[in-house]
Amino acid sequence: MTGLHCLVTGATGYIGGRLVPELLDAGHRVRCLARSPGKLRDHPWAGRAEVVRGDVTDPESVGAALAGIDVAYYLVHSLGTGADFEERDRTAARVFAEQAHAAGVGRIVYLGGLTPAGIPVRELSPHLRSRAEVGEIFLASRVPATYLRAAVIIGSGSASFEMLRYLTERLPVMVTPSWVGTRCQPIAVRDVLRYLVGSAAMPPEVDRAFDIGGPDVVTYEEMMRRYATVAHLPPRLILRVPMLTPRLSSHWIGLVTPVPRALARPLAESLRHEVVCDEHDIARYVPDPPGAPLGFDQALSLALQRVREADVTTRWSSASVPGAPSDPLPTDPDWAGGSLYTDRRERTVDASPAALWRVVEGIGGDNGWYSFPLAWAVRGWLDRLVGGVGIRRGRRDAARLRVGDSLDFWRVEEIEPGRLLRLRAEMRLPGLAWLEMYAEPAPAGAGSRAGGGRSRYRQRALFHPRGLLGHLYWWSVSPFHAAVFGGMARNIARAAERLDGEGRGRETAADARTSAAASGAAPAAEVPHDNRPHRPTQP
Repeated sequence: MTGLHCLVTGATGYIGGRLVPELLDAGHRVRCLARSPGKLRDHPWAGRAEVVRGDVTDPESVGAALAGIDVAYYLVHSLGTGADFEERDRTAARVFAEQAHAAGVGRIVYLGGLTPAGIPVRELSPHLRSRAEVGEIFLASRVPATYLRAAVIIGSGSASFEMLRYLTERLPVMVTPSWVGTRCQPIAVRDVLRYLVGSAAMPPEVDRAFDIGGPDVVTYEEMMRRYATVAHLPPRLILRVPMLTPRLSSHWIGLVTPVPRALARPLAESLRHEVVCDEHDIARYVPDPPGAPLGFDQALSLALQRVREADVTTRWSSASVPGAPSDPLPTDPDWAGGSLYTDRRERTVDASPAALWRVVEGIGGDNGWYSFPLAWAVRGWLDRLVGGVGIRRGRRDAARLRVGDSLDFWRVEEIEPGRLLRLRAEMRLPGLAWLEMYAEPAPAGAGSRAGGGRSRYRQRALFHPRGLLGHLYWWSVSPFHAAVFGGMARNIARAAERLDGEGRGRETAADARTSAAASGAAPAAEVPHDNRPHRPTQP
């Protein structure tokens, strides 16, 4: 069956962002429901899919989004949004099921967690318990439902893979909790996507849950040892300590990996119990092609290859951090007023706007923030200590950004290629913060150099405080702004000038080769150029 009209919720997330192009390539039409449609604007598939604004807890917007839909994919959850996240998940699932029935939707497809056999629901972690309850709500609805239950999903950028990768790569000797000896059945993300796409064509009488997993049943300790082998690392020494609870484990994971404690804890809790598939009935409706499902080692190898080639389409941090600010920028027309602190920097740069933009767009991640690295590192550690995301989320792509990308403890809120990058802070703050960077041609009369063209770099940091604590925070850190923000502007300008100078050097070398070829002379040796964004030089 082809040509179905599919609704995808959670398209800004890890699985949803990968599912949309798979559905499109399978010949289906896709509509995405998103609270912030702008976050999907720069995805490669954005021009092929319809995007509508809405929230899964709002019956009106959900009903409008489901109009004319054949298959609805439910890929959202409220994990980490507060103590009442289970009630929010329950409410959203009921709203979705009711509106799907009213709209005449033919099937709901839901991806949840694999729950351990023989364990009472009340003893499950809140995360697994909530995911299981959502699945049961859909199965009890008046719309046929496919409830896929997966354990650990292995793919480039997935939270489970990043946790495994960083723990194994950074700790040659590990003191681990007892749950590393619990068995689980990991599955490659490409197999998850294949089952999700194939579920759209299930016959109407199918209304049930399916366990999905790869061919390997392993303990987490085995997963770490096998990762070390696949990644060509020395063997890891793993020592189990029984007193490490999931709560303590989440702090340990948060210190070693980019995965924040709020996400690490439910991941650790879900590994306390054995999660192994009881059946593989999904293959009757979505047959496995030769070589599928992928084995654990092959899934690791493919994920590592994607990471090394910087070809990670979505990451666990693609979705907004729960509780992150969503207010408009203070300069927007609908800003409601209030105090606003601003730090402005501006420099004339002896480089082309294109060279300046390359440096701006390449900021963060391994390239750093071009000033006072210790200050940025300390701020990241402080954020981790209070449960924030910290500065180690890095970048999805080393050179390119798109709206919605996470960038260390920022998120790309707006990008105008060649001109503007606006970041919204997702660190824990007593207020709202933004950072804007502009690359512009220098105003007329600013001393443009012959044959090149100077540019102007503008930088603006904004902070809207909440309460007295917010004001005290700004005044406590403002003495450091000259070093942090001033140094940042200065070093971005220097990096652009170096990059532009190297570009002119290559042009000169190319001209020399052309002249040499015309005259029959041998050209001078040329030094290869690394085309990646420049790392900052400290002042």
